[in-house]
Amino acid sequence: MRLKMLSMDDATLSRIIEMAWEDRTPFEAIERRFGLAEKQVVSLMRRQLKRKTFTNWRARVSGRRTKHQALRPAGISRGYCRSQYKPAGANK
Repeated sequence: MRLKMLSMDDATLSRIIEMAWEDRTPFEAIERRFGLAEKQVVSLMRRQLKRKTFTNWRARVSGRRTKHQALRPAGISRGYCRSQYKPAGANK
């Protein structure tokens, strides 16, 4: 784990943290994309975030149905909110 963490660039770490904060992105999606299991994501978050921020994040994701693929309703297959990714230039 530590070796894998050391080989990650800042952009990768930032994206993992962003995906971990997203309510609708399950831990399984992070594992598929970056090879980090839920425990490893929690460990990464603990090291990268300030203590209070980590505590807030942990309280937020603990038991959240959308963060675990097995707990999600059967009809939801996407890992993000439909409005999360807007086409380029949509704000003009």
